[in-house]
Formats: sequence, C-alpha cells, structure tokens
Amino acid sequence: MSETTPSVVTSEDRTLPAVVYGLYLLGLVNGLTILVGLVIAHINRGTAGPVMRSHYTFLIRTFWIGLAVFLGLGVLIGISAVLSVVLIGIPFLMLFLFLWGAVGVWFAIRCVVGLIYLSQGEAYPRPRTWLI
Repeated sequence: MSETTPSVVTSEDRTLPAVVYGLYLLGLVNGLTILVGLVIAHINRGTAGPVMRSHYTFLIRTFWIGLAVFLGLGVLIGISAVLSVVLIGIPFLMLFLFLWGAVGVWFAIRCVVGLIYLSQGEAYPRPRTWLI
C-alpha cells in the first residue's frame, strides 16, 4: 500500500489568496478592489493546486452570489423608495435596507472564515456553498 502525504502549503502559495481576501474586505468600503480581487482569483484558479483552488472557487462564488443579491436588493430598494411616497413602501424599504446590510455582513464573514482556513493551510471545505 502506498501512503499519500498531504501536500504542504507554503506561505508563498497562500499569498495571492490572502491578498484577494484582503481586497474583498477592503472592497466593502470602496467597491473597486473587489473587482481587482475577482480578476486575480480568475487568473490564478487554473494554475493553483487543489487547496488554493478551493479558496479561489470560494472567492469567485462569494463575489457572484453577493453581486446577484446586492443587485436584486437594489432593485427592491428602488421600488420601495418610489412606493414610500404613498407610504406603502416604507416598511419594505426598511426591510430591504436591513437585508442590504446583512448581505454585507455575510460577505465579510465569508472572507474572514476563508482567511482562517487559508492561514491554517487548509482547503475551504465547501467552496460551492451559498452559506458560510
């Protein structure tokens, strides 16, 4: 029987995913660095080993899921703002603004959890999940 040893992930291997996680977190404030991180993740996913590929996949999915939810909520916020003129949309506007903030918290938590797995040199266990 042959024994397989897990591949050791060096700190150099972890540098770019850590940079992308940092760009994503910084992007919560300015927005632009998330796009830079997305480009880096897409470029490096194909050549990365299995451990880092799981992080790149996780990062790419985090972006697209977050973007879809942010855009959907943005449309709902716009509709609610228009309806708030006749007082119908005010509760919906408050709800959708709360959810908008909750998605930002979800995004930040995903990045921090991913960084924790990365700092331990582990693959992200479920990179294709919608949750954390």
